[in-house]
Parts: sequence; C-alpha cells; structure tokens
Amino acid sequence: MDVTSVPALDLERYLGLWYEIGRLPMKHEDDTARDVTAEYTLDDDGHVRVDNRCLDADREPVQALGKATPDPAHPGRLEVTFLPAGLRWIPWTSADYWVLRIADDYGTALVGSPDRKFLWLLARAPHIDGAVESDFLGTARAQGFDLEPWIRTPQSGSRVTDAQLAD
Repeated sequence: MDVTSVPALDLERYLGLWYEIGRLPMKHEDDTARDVTAEYTLDDDGHVRVDNRCLDADREPVQALGKATPDPAHPGRLEVTFLPAGLRWIPWTSADYWVLRIADDYGTALVGSPDRKFLWLLARAPHIDGAVESDFLGTARAQGFDLEPWIRTPQSGSRVTDAQLAD
C-alpha cells in the first residue's frame, strides 16, 4: 500500500503552533528531546517558514529553522529543508512532509514521509486524548508505518522562548 496524503489542506488553517505528541526516531532529533514545538508561518513569497524548538537531553534550548514549499498539485504535500538559506539551492536536500491526516478542527495532524522513515503526531495543545492519539496512530499503521520504535514526546506545556535561545 502506498502512503497517501490528504487530498485537501487549508494551509492558512494549518499554519501556527503545533506541539509534537510523538514521532519516529530520527538522526537529527535527540530521542530524549522534550517540549518539542513546530510553528509554521507564511512568508511573502508563498513559502512556509518552519521554526522547530525543543529542549535537548541536557535541557538546553535548541532551534532549527527551515523552509517548506507547498506542492500546488497536491495540497497535503510540502518539501522541507533545514539547510542554511545560502545552501538551499543544492538539489536533493529537501524532505517530503506529507499531511497524512488532519482533524476537522485542525487540532490534530499526522505527518509523515512516503518512504515511511518519518512520522509525527502533532496537536495544537501539548496533550491529547488517548483515544484520539490511538485513532491517529491507527491511520499510520494502516498506511504501513512501523510504530514499534515510536517515541512519545514529553510535554510540560512550556515552549522554548526567544529569550532562552538568546542566552
């Protein structure tokens, strides 16, 4: 079975702050990262600014800034890069960011990649109902994602601030 993205996505509604509820392990994010957030804003050029923040294993604030390019032919799909702005021209340095499921109220989202290497469960609040989480993860399983290594992200309800990053 192929991984499928949502057929329609209201990007304006998707923008804003999301808390990471859980994810599959990945080499560029510490397995013990906590208070992970992603904030999406629309740039004047139509790209999406991605501002990921967390506290790492040493409880130090970390930020990763990226840029996402929507796919006009597939509204639920974006290409994301976290390379420095001057290096983003290099081919094959972006990753697929597909919205696999979105709640009707845009309060919960399941995001992954078509190769099934990346998967995130995101929510507008730091915690979600267990039944909602189970239902969304059921969608991931139905699309062939292996959730054995799933990491549930510790969320205190706090966010990494600009002041913390400046210290």
